[in-house]
Amino acid sequence: MVNHRELTVNGIQMHIAEQGQGPLVLLLHGFPESWYSWRHQFQPLADAGFHVVAPDQRGYAGTDRPESVDDYSILHLVGDVIGLIHALGEQEAVVIGHDWGAPVAWHTALLRPDIIRGVAGLSVPPPRRAPAKPLGLLEQRFGQGFYQIYFQEPGVADAELGADLKDTFRRFLVAASGDGAGAAPVVPEGAKGFLDAMPTPEALPSWLTEADIDAFAEQYERNGFTGGLNWYRNIDRNWELTAAWADAKITPPSFYITGTKDIVRTFGAPGFLEQLPSIAPNLRGILDLEGCGHWTQQERPDEVNAALVEFVKGL
Repeated sequence: MVNHRELTVNGIQMHIAEQGQGPLVLLLHGFPESWYSWRHQFQPLADAGFHVVAPDQRGYAGTDRPESVDDYSILHLVGDVIGLIHALGEQEAVVIGHDWGAPVAWHTALLRPDIIRGVAGLSVPPPRRAPAKPLGLLEQRFGQGFYQIYFQEPGVADAELGADLKDTFRRFLVAASGDGAGAAPVVPEGAKGFLDAMPTPEALPSWLTEADIDAFAEQYERNGFTGGLNWYRNIDRNWELTAAWADAKITPPSFYITGTKDIVRTFGAPGFLEQLPSIAPNLRGILDLEGCGHWTQQERPDEVNAALVEFVKGL
């Protein structure tokens, strides 16, 4: 049974969901999600002998949402992970992240390998430092309509995504999945916003229910999308803050899971899977799920659970 409580972490109140006893495994969600995106992983990891904890990360759902954009840098987010580990009374943990949670997990392993026993990323691979500020490079490649550029203006995407929570989650989750039409990463010319590229689905895929849509919508009633969007508004700042680790390797044991229909793969360079060991030399394996879209652990829970249990038990 998944239990819920709040902890004080780095001066904010953080909501966590947890199950099981044993070595600590942290599950870090992405955008636009919450602890609930890991609903299928709690029981298998707890049954395997682990204390599984999935927080609502800074600015999301049941966790406090600081007002300043500057309070959402990658150093704040890594600091929250380390603070949470200590708040739980532990000195080390395995961190597993999906979407935005993956860069947080990868950077936590990069910056604090003394605390991280192992790291796994879903969808987003280990970071390879860009030669210049990322947003400018992304605009050159994809244009001003690229979603990460569109997300920069405070209040704009916040209002669009928050106007009808259930409609936003229904469109976004289906479009970016392996069952959807694909979430266009570029706001169409002349469109009112990001969601215009995502049609309202006639029916939900088998992995997603109306109860799931309701759960996400209910959790977003408190904070809306601004906290999560503020993570995007720190992309260039993160590049500046992490300059000292430009050539550093991710040394803890690692694992990567991706899907062949994940939209994130369109952003990366060809052959990026073959390049991963140069960034994470202790890479234990890669699971490439045929036909899986962006919501990896929700779309393909059985395969993801088996791989994660094998990875964490092998540490």
